[in-house]
Amino acid sequence: MRRLIVSADDFGLSVAVNEGIERAHRDGLLTAASLMVAGPAAADAVARARANPGLRVGLHLVAVEGPAVLPASEIPDLVDASGQFSSDQVRLALRYAASGAARRQLGEEIAAQFAAFAATGLRLDHADAHKHMHLHPVVGELLLRIGARHGLRAVRVPAEPPAVMRAAGVPVRPGAVALHRWTGLLRARARRAGMVCNDHVFGLAWSGHMTGDKLLRLLPLIPDGVSEIYFHPAAARDAAIDRLMPDYEHEGELAALLDPAVRAAMSGFSLTSYGDL
Repeated sequence: MRRLIVSADDFGLSVAVNEGIERAHRDGLLTAASLMVAGPAAADAVARARANPGLRVGLHLVAVEGPAVLPASEIPDLVDASGQFSSDQVRLALRYAASGAARRQLGEEIAAQFAAFAATGLRLDHADAHKHMHLHPVVGELLLRIGARHGLRAVRVPAEPPAVMRAAGVPVRPGAVALHRWTGLLRARARRAGMVCNDHVFGLAWSGHMTGDKLLRLLPLIPDGVSEIYFHPAAARDAAIDRLMPDYEHEGELAALLDPAVRAAMSGFSLTSYGDL
């Protein structure tokens, strides 16, 4: 049996992103979204989620390239003076591994993000992390441990099968194979913590470019089990998108989620969400 979670990241990043996510759920195929609780448009995202109770919402944990919940004075080893995490993922990864102060502050920030999600009143469907930062052993362990205290029961494991992507015409480099193997650590930890996980994920190789033509190539190749395809839809381009993701096809991804041909291609799947697993 093939079960499919159709999700969107960056809920709360901007009004244009929020509008795209709402339309993709209301008029298209989207079943879930992941909320950046400190995003500039987080309040707008929460209002839209409340108006669309069928949209399952999880926490999009920010531990790189984005705003923190706590003030910079409380987590000075994590963010700059404006409260923003660096975009330098490698440098942050090394800091989380090497610095006890950074790890303590990171735990406090993760707890604050879960608390901020709880304050919205939305049901916590799942958790993942911006730029998949929860694949870092420190970030992943803290997300699982702190999340469990806040009712977390499901976690995205960003395991994109190299064989499937190769069959879809994507050149699979050794780094992608190594990353797929590395996801096994997060999966094992999540299962030990009693969390539900997906079997496969799609959206890494074509991140920001999950357009209709690519989906029509990919969908017949998806194996049995629970798969998640994640998107970055938006109703229009805006300053935030241009600054952070200048090459992403946000509007093209929204069009794919509204495309009748894609809907027909998904007819062989059972659309679901983490909360329904």
